[in-house]
Amino acid sequence: MTTNAELVIDVEGLRRTYTGGFEAVRSVSFSVARGELFALLGTNGAGKTSTLELLEGLAAPTGGSVRVLGHDPHVERAKVRPRVGVMLQEGGFPSQLTVLETARMWSGCTSGARPVGEALELVGLGKRHAVRVVQLSGGERRRLDLAMAVLGRPEVLFLDEPTTGLDAEGRRETWELVRELREQGTTVLLTTHYLEEAEELADRLAIMHEGRIAAEGRVDEVVAAHPSRISFELPAGYHLGDLPPLGQLGVTEHRLTGRTVQLTTPALQRAATGLLVWAQGVGVELRGLDVRSASLEEAFLHIAREAKESAAAVPAATNTTRDEVAAR
Repeated sequence: MTTNAELVIDVEGLRRTYTGGFEAVRSVSFSVARGELFALLGTNGAGKTSTLELLEGLAAPTGGSVRVLGHDPHVERAKVRPRVGVMLQEGGFPSQLTVLETARMWSGCTSGARPVGEALELVGLGKRHAVRVVQLSGGERRRLDLAMAVLGRPEVLFLDEPTTGLDAEGRRETWELVRELREQGTTVLLTTHYLEEAEELADRLAIMHEGRIAAEGRVDEVVAAHPSRISFELPAGYHLGDLPPLGQLGVTEHRLTGRTVQLTTPALQRAATGLLVWAQGVGVELRGLDVRSASLEEAFLHIAREAKESAAAVPAATNTTRDEVAAR
């Protein structure tokens, strides 16, 4: 269990409401230990960037508290900012400056900056130093954003969608750099739409939906909380009732669409083995057999689906309550 002395980021009951009353962050709480990489996931509009901006000190929370390196990042910005690197979704560097000029300008505003050439080499822009920012590709601009974020050798690094616009090779190279920084002791908080990225890099993660945290933990913990799936085509002449008792196989949910059977189970090996033994015993082939273990993508989609179903049920529940009140 993480102790307070080890915490680099500590968020309690965080809320953020915009003008007009829209509540983007609704009582969010989590913590990140020193040297840990924590991924914040969620659908568009889930509140990831709004949360990250509060941690970066770019705005004051409407409610709750944020501590980064033991300080309020908004009120005590001068104590936090020199020790933190920030990569926003868009860097906004002057378009007519060259890559090298941009790095030198940023270096002049950064405490304890590493050599600019070293920073550019880290992200693969060493040979592009004379190119103007406006002439860079979208992926190269993201590399420049990352170079400026790590220029000051930060203790804490905030990465907001760091690999958007990068090709597969660039994404892998960025992952390697982030791993190296973490191994050197940098604490990283990452937001990403790429679930593979979170699986590759994160020690722990949280999945946000509509401003709240719907799931949190290690990747394997979050995945394990969601079932695996098996699908296949019913053999000719057989019906669903001819299969072995699904409950005994550990199947918790089943669906028949045409001739295709879809099973949901937390006991994948037992269910798959039981089906295959049955098929062999009666001498049939399970065509289209697809055995799929639980994954972060499945967990993510399940959470999003559950949240939508809950939201759809709210109006009905509200109407029922109003009818009951009227009846009284």
